[in-house]
Amino acid sequence: MSTATKQPHQKELFGHPVGLFILFFTEMWERFSYYGMRAILVLYLVAQTAGDNAGLGWTNGEALALYGWYTMLVYVASIPGGWIADKFLGQKKSVLYGGILLVAGHSILAVEQMWAFYTGLGLIIAGVGMLKPNISTMVGGLYKQGDIRRDKGFTIFYIGINVGAFLSSLIVGYVGEVHGWHYGFGLAGIGMALGLLQYVLGQKYLKTVGNFTGDSEDEEEKAAMKRPLTKIEKDRVVVLFISFLLVIVFWGAFEQAGGLMNIYAMDNTNRMLMGWEVPASWFQSLNAMFIIFLGTFVAGYWANRKLKGKLATSLFKMIIGLIIMGTGFFFMSAASAQFESTGSSAMYWLVLAYLFHTVGELCISPVALSYITKLAPLKYASLMMGVYFAMTGFGNKLAGLLGEASEKLGEFTIFTGIAVFCVSFGLLVMIFRKKLEKLTHGAEDNEHEMLETEKYELADPDINN
Repeated sequence: MSTATKQPHQKELFGHPVGLFILFFTEMWERFSYYGMRAILVLYLVAQTAGDNAGLGWTNGEALALYGWYTMLVYVASIPGGWIADKFLGQKKSVLYGGILLVAGHSILAVEQMWAFYTGLGLIIAGVGMLKPNISTMVGGLYKQGDIRRDKGFTIFYIGINVGAFLSSLIVGYVGEVHGWHYGFGLAGIGMALGLLQYVLGQKYLKTVGNFTGDSEDEEEKAAMKRPLTKIEKDRVVVLFISFLLVIVFWGAFEQAGGLMNIYAMDNTNRMLMGWEVPASWFQSLNAMFIIFLGTFVAGYWANRKLKGKLATSLFKMIIGLIIMGTGFFFMSAASAQFESTGSSAMYWLVLAYLFHTVGELCISPVALSYITKLAPLKYASLMMGVYFAMTGFGNKLAGLLGEASEKLGEFTIFTGIAVFCVSFGLLVMIFRKKLEKLTHGAEDNEHEMLETEKYELADPDINN
């Protein structure tokens, strides 16, 4: 397992370790900076070179190509970031150094020079690579093995991600589109600086997690770091890699949001609302807003389903998430058909698509993060989280390629093809679900036993008196 089975008592807030909320706000501000920059990056690239808010004047294809490479490298950098944490620094220090790199990268983007543009992107890639896999692994380390709060904890953490994404799409998107692209980039850097500051100030709540395992005094941890992987650990790694295929397909489709769907909102959507034109970048906030409102509901639904003894394994949730998200692209197919027939499409198609994408994301993304901390061997805890984010990166690159293909094939073909493939692939993996879950060797059995205990205690409130 990637998390320690022995955890001292930790101070709690709302039933979870206080450290969770330190990581919550760190990730919230990191995502504020990243998604804020993401919301305006493609729009900046395609904006005309003349005018009050000049951009680079690239074609849609060129912009989507850079977007695909950039978002892929951001997440692929998580592999060396996780490896550095496992071998040299530990997760806690890696997050700190990643935050420093991100502040520098976003700040340099505020400079209106091409050298600053590419340097800033490079520093952001390195910063996310150091921070992203390690902060997620630290969340898992806050909970004992088999703790039923783990999935809920990751959902709370995930809501933090999307609070940042929601605010940034509105604030950074507005500042970038209206007042200047580089002001938007600079504002994203300020957000990351706030996240880094509160992370440093909250270290007293993170003493038990994220430390370099090479310095551990726990004999079991030392032995686990030195010995080769067992048959059970190898089987669990196999399951993780197969589940990563779901991740690539999911993000290859989902990340149309920052690329093709972003351009579609700007060029093909009637954005007039009561005489006012809604900024195209604001549609990026819908996903985050839906997560904030639906996150605890979806997590509660799965927890209640498990309490009732119904199928609610991590792999099952992830498959359902892919199918639901894929279904959302049928709304974009309808939007494209409307545009082809009338020359404009309604905003509600985008809203419905983002709603389905969000529900699918809540079923797959926070669950996948938690799943990794249950299955990954201790010695490769951060590395496996890094591989997960690298798969996310490959999905982002796939998204860019699909976006580029839309120039030749058309939006209707791309959106419909994505929908059909995601649903079909999800159903295919569902056929092999039971065989794959056997290879986890009961990784979620302790969780089930604790749920049964919780159900018994709920039925008899006097049991602890």
